[in-house]
Amino acid sequence: MIERLLVANRGEIACRIIRTARAMGITSVAVHSATDSGARHVREADLAVDLGGERPAQSYLLGERIIAAAQASGAQAIHPGYGFLSENAAFARACEAAGLIFLGPPAAAIEAMGDKAAAKALMGAAGVPLVPGYHGAQQDQQSFRKAAEQIGYPVLLKASAGGGGKGMKVVEKPAELAEALESARREAQAAFGDARLLVEKYLARPRHVEIQVFADRHGHCLYLHERDCSIQRRHQKVVEEAPAPGLSTELRAAMGQAAVRAAQAIGYVGAGTVEFLLDDQGGFYFMEMNTRLQVEHPVTEAITGLDLVSWQIRVACGEVLPFTQAQLPLQGHAIEVRLYAEDPLNDFLPASGLLQLYREPTAGEGRRVDSGVAEGDHISPFYDPLLAKLVAWGETREQARLRLLGMLDELCLAGVRSNRAFLQRILAEPAFAAAELDTGFIERHRERLLQAPGAVDESFWALAADAWLQSEPAPMRGDDPHSPWAARSGWRAGMPATSTLHLVCDAAAQRLQAPGQAHLEGEWLVHSVDGVEQRLRAIRQGDTLYLQWRGALRCIRRFDPTAAADAGHGIAGGLNAPMSGSIVRVLVEVGQQVEQGQALLVLEAMKMEHSIRAPHAGTIGALHCSEGEMVTEGAVLVELREA
Repeated sequence: MIERLLVANRGEIACRIIRTARAMGITSVAVHSATDSGARHVREADLAVDLGGERPAQSYLLGERIIAAAQASGAQAIHPGYGFLSENAAFARACEAAGLIFLGPPAAAIEAMGDKAAAKALMGAAGVPLVPGYHGAQQDQQSFRKAAEQIGYPVLLKASAGGGGKGMKVVEKPAELAEALESARREAQAAFGDARLLVEKYLARPRHVEIQVFADRHGHCLYLHERDCSIQRRHQKVVEEAPAPGLSTELRAAMGQAAVRAAQAIGYVGAGTVEFLLDDQGGFYFMEMNTRLQVEHPVTEAITGLDLVSWQIRVACGEVLPFTQAQLPLQGHAIEVRLYAEDPLNDFLPASGLLQLYREPTAGEGRRVDSGVAEGDHISPFYDPLLAKLVAWGETREQARLRLLGMLDELCLAGVRSNRAFLQRILAEPAFAAAELDTGFIERHRERLLQAPGAVDESFWALAADAWLQSEPAPMRGDDPHSPWAARSGWRAGMPATSTLHLVCDAAAQRLQAPGQAHLEGEWLVHSVDGVEQRLRAIRQGDTLYLQWRGALRCIRRFDPTAAADAGHGIAGGLNAPMSGSIVRVLVEVGQQVEQGQALLVLEAMKMEHSIRAPHAGTIGALHCSEGEMVTEGAVLVELREA
């Protein structure tokens, strides 16, 4: 039995593994980068080892350092989580050579599915349906251009050595291919250390349905039902649910059996996921197999009652799966949303900074939160922006949907931008409630899903004034705490009570008086509307008040009207960094003429590339950055003069 387990990951999955290990009586060892020295997974582990470095390539991707950490800490096994080295066959072999148990499949199985081109051929031989595509060894532009023409546009470029949307580009027409190839190769190299690509037919309005498989070391392999992961942005999943709505019993069985054939064809052991595209005619096509635990595994746990992390450990220790396919439970429905530090209104760009406020929903029946952060943590630009996963279970899909909406309403987060409101809109969208799902869902409903928060009005300011005044520290008199002079009501002798405030929210400033129509009860502001009592979250932290109003958490501060106006002026024609990150390409030079929409720079943040493009035609007046340089959000990068 494993007595000490090293977790070779970070964030919410590291925390989840650590908690499961503790419940099984296993000592946990965390590893961390210099950036993550105070991270939540480090705080929760029994032991911690510093890998050094800031970026993944300097820490979590260094297999030799992780193995050395395991040996130094006395760990017998390594759990890779997902991402980083979880699908690295060389690392799995190195663990075995060092006498360590790798909590994943055999290295040969990882290799078989790690090269997506080879995996397609292997799956075809195993009788698993495939999407038309090119998976050849020739990686030159001409080979891809010829293949794309034969397949027919639009096509999808994918990294051969990985997934998660990294190195994935949709190409609508031939003129876009060259730039997309270059960008996809850079992303693939940065994320997986392998720039090889493949190209497939891009299916219109498919569903993304995946099958959770689990195999032991004794030849038993089961499928643990399916998950629908069609709600995606940037080819990354945002909402997942199990079981997939609207599938017939026959289709579920056919997909499950195909997934088991795929796993058996490579001698799989442990938890894995076989991913399919499902068309509107009921045809399904193999996309890839993730030879690891998936981010969305909690929805499978919710409908089966199984602990997949616990079973990873048990299977690695040689235990037999304790049930047959027919005995596998299927109970109710579960939905998961991924809470990201990102700005949905700015092309989902990742966000970084201090998590000034973070309050999770209360625990209860059918409610689960897997998180890797806590209030006061710093969200780094070097890693994936996933903060937490919120999971709701219900006896029906509708019950799970409403329960999850309630959880999101309770969630309070401030300091970094997040997709909380975006997730609420998805769950509330009538098409989602009706289970009208496909991978184009977000784009099709983007007008409603990507609405900017509404402007604040007089009713908001009245509530803000009451909440601000009542959350102020009382000017307490030591000799008489009951004196009216110790109150915060603005009491005046012989005159009406009044308190004048100057508050600012979303750059809008107001001079107002607290009307005294609402009162605080702890962190809740209570007021009445047409005789109905309503409660709004109101949290005061120093000179900042956070007030939940109409689905958004508003940040309110005091404003000094006598202070000098901000004299800072941006550089005329300056293009700013939309987020903190690293400049990986400078595509222009001073004095160069550029056209509207032309790419000027490529910025990398959280393992994704983002092109900075010219908003209009003009001349490059100055460059304020260079390749390899780290820049902060808002920094001026380029001066673009009008043509």
